[in-house]
Amino acid sequence: MPIDLRCFATLAPLMPANAGAFPIAPGETALELVRRLDIPLEEIKLVFVNGAAASLDTVLADGDRVGIFPPVGGG
Repeated sequence: MPIDLRCFATLAPLMPANAGAFPIAPGETALELVRRLDIPLEEIKLVFVNGAAASLDTVLADGDRVGIFPPVGGG
């Protein structure tokens, strides 16, 4: 089951080459995905699934669009 995965800002270098069709297992959660990508939890501020804010407990489904965002500073 592939998803469309995007990592933003400082997480962009961690995005895999096959991000447009990244394979997930049935029942895989956003947390499990983040762990597979080796992204430290403290580096994640927001997760979006299909354009809506989601928790790390969200179960992902075939074709989902997943965006992972770090904390961002500005000024």
